[in-house]
Amino acid sequence: MAEFHQVKIAEIVKETKDTVSITFDIPEHLQKTFEFIQGQYLTLRKIINGEDIRRSYSLCTSPLEKKWKVAVKKIPGGVFSSYANDTLKVGDEIEIMEPSGSFFVEVEKSASKNYIAFAAGSGITPMLSIIKTHLLSEPKSTFKLFYLNRTVKSIIFKEEIERLKNQFFGRFQVFYFLTKEQRDIPFLNGRFDTQKLNVLTKTFIDIEDTSDCFICGPQEMIFLIRDHLVEAGLDKEKVHYELFFSGDSDKDSQHIAEVLEQKVDGTEVTIIDGGKEFHFVMDDDFDNILDGALAAGADLPFACKGGVCSTCKCKVVEGSVEMKINYALIESEVKQNLVLSCQAVPTTEKVVVDFDV
Repeated sequence: MAEFHQVKIAEIVKETKDTVSITFDIPEHLQKTFEFIQGQYLTLRKIINGEDIRRSYSLCTSPLEKKWKVAVKKIPGGVFSSYANDTLKVGDEIEIMEPSGSFFVEVEKSASKNYIAFAAGSGITPMLSIIKTHLLSEPKSTFKLFYLNRTVKSIIFKEEIERLKNQFFGRFQVFYFLTKEQRDIPFLNGRFDTQKLNVLTKTFIDIEDTSDCFICGPQEMIFLIRDHLVEAGLDKEKVHYELFFSGDSDKDSQHIAEVLEQKVDGTEVTIIDGGKEFHFVMDDDFDNILDGALAAGADLPFACKGGVCSTCKCKVVEGSVEMKINYALIESEVKQNLVLSCQAVPTTEKVVVDFDV
């Protein structure tokens, strides 16, 4: 099971008015443990006002840089993001879990590929890691980035993106779209919509020549772009996305209600973790296995509790559960009985789940 490790903050840089980048001082004896793949994330943990707060943030560095850095955008009312932007300082200690996530494709050093990426706001962080890694490791490959922000000043890592444009001149193109500031070119004003995507796929994106597409941002944007590209002819398997946050849609709410109707009260749950078993009975106060287990005293890995990050992934080995929502596991993982414990509602009188996966 992945563990939390106490590390020091090496550097904090104010990237925009409401975003800081945080670089961690990973000691030499932990550097092997913290080796990562481009596009992966770290889960951070801090006790704030007596509460155990955990959040996942994508690494914005390439594994080739041997540097561990994330960006945290301040969200109104966000406990951790406010702490990171207003209180955290160099030299402070924080707990971080070793890298995780599957938002990547394998690097092929001799390949000649054309990648495209769409990002909104802080969704740029995993993109930077992915873009840098492929451009550095695949000298014949190219990348086009379509990046949405409110204003020029709110563009996170703008200087670094411009440096990459110069470093990989002719191989890396960037198109900035702004929602709160008018550009000279009307096409670059406003959010991504069907009209804009039609122009992009006819003028800037050669669908047949696109190897992979990466999308990171809010749910509505991701699914709009994904569905449009697939309809334009891009293989669905070539579209990779990472949700940074999600709001329950009407469809989600309906599905959650249907799942909760199947919940069996008083389910006997067995947790296998680190080779040891933990037994408890589901309390009526909780509808998912993770919350029930934590309330009973189990120490299990989790971060977002929103079905997005997959930190709490486990395998159902006996009994059955239904997930309320799932934004993290792909179809093949679900077929292997993998579930997100934060979304797993028990539907049988006995359930056994294994976290050693």
